[in-house]
Amino acid sequence: MLNPYIPVLILMAVAVAVAAGMSVATSLIARIFRLRRPNPIKSQPYECGMTPIGGARVRFSVKFYLVAMLFILFDVEAIFLYPWAVVHRHLGWLGLVEMGLFIGILAAGYLYLWKRGAFEWD
Repeated sequence: MLNPYIPVLILMAVAVAVAAGMSVATSLIARIFRLRRPNPIKSQPYECGMTPIGGARVRFSVKFYLVAMLFILFDVEAIFLYPWAVVHRHLGWLGLVEMGLFIGILAAGYLYLWKRGAFEWD
């Protein structure tokens, strides 16, 4: 009864063994060749080639998060538009009306945010 699952169990055992082996080998190589030599320069945070200024606990403006959510919203819109564009001929007029309603709701939200000043970075 368990015969179909034996290859899966063997694969899982091999995966766990390889992961554990790599972790042990990495720590042994680091100890043998003394690769871990911490110093203040190595322990300093590195961000995009720029020297960090200030602490790591800096507060971001709410507008940053708002723009991030808007990006996700309009990215989801694009994700819904691609499949619709592929099958729009098969959906007929009902599919066209539904997509028009979807885009209209998103356009209304976009205009609302534009009027509220969500896109201004003052």
